[in-house]
Amino acid sequence: MMQYKEAAPLKLKDRTISPKNGIFLMGILNVTPDSFFAESRAANLDAALGKALAMVEDGADIIDIGAESTRPGSLYVSEDEEINRLIPFLKLFRKHSDCPVSIDTRKFNVFKNAFEEGADILNDISALEDSPELATFCAENKLPVILMHKREKPDVMMQKVCYNDAVSEISAYLKERADFAIKSGIAKEKIILDPGIGFAKDFETNCRIIKHTSDFTLDGRFPVLIGASRKQCVGQLTGKPTEERLAGTLAIHQLAVLHGAQYIRAHDVKETADMLKTLKGIECDII
Repeated sequence: MMQYKEAAPLKLKDRTISPKNGIFLMGILNVTPDSFFAESRAANLDAALGKALAMVEDGADIIDIGAESTRPGSLYVSEDEEINRLIPFLKLFRKHSDCPVSIDTRKFNVFKNAFEEGADILNDISALEDSPELATFCAENKLPVILMHKREKPDVMMQKVCYNDAVSEISAYLKERADFAIKSGIAKEKIILDPGIGFAKDFETNCRIIKHTSDFTLDGRFPVLIGASRKQCVGQLTGKPTEERLAGTLAIHQLAVLHGAQYIRAHDVKETADMLKTLKGIECDII
């Protein structure tokens, strides 16, 4: 059943933020040389800053910064390399904007360094498994966390796409990791769940995730993030290469919101903000 629901305000360490258009929009910025979508990469610090500030201007509520590619088939990078990619940009960005920042990392020292430079949210593809000490750190500093479902490492995860019941298995995993976060001291209202579109998921499973987005709220206990931006499942549906998947991405993200998603992670902020603004106008009877 479709159920559009505006996102509740999110409490950061020192402030509370609300989405501009009913649903939180996270703009993707990759400070890596090997992101699957070339337009999300930045050749240098000035280029990265320009992309980030443009996303803020275009309606992003949060800038999600990644310094380690986790696309299928990729290899993890060292902690030092990730820090060296991330911190110079974050320092520069904080001189120009106070827009909330989430850090896409699974490493304790990477996130600790980023937090010291003004990061606000942890976006952990390992759901606090790779660095359990991150849970205590985020709890002590009253930081929100995004917990994502995946299987194995990116270089082998597409060999792990078989499920007996994908929706129930993914939900069970997310419940387990949310329980761990809460036991570690993270407030329930600071936990966001991500079923992990494309991470150890085949085409059919990705489509099921979108149709069953509301199941991942665990009976309405947690907000759900969906990030299908320009991913392979969009290409499989449309027959388009990565560069031509905007329309398909917008359609999937719109469906996800109508099925209960309250956070959308996207490359194309301006177009996604327009889509969310339109949905809010119609669903909330403000036009």
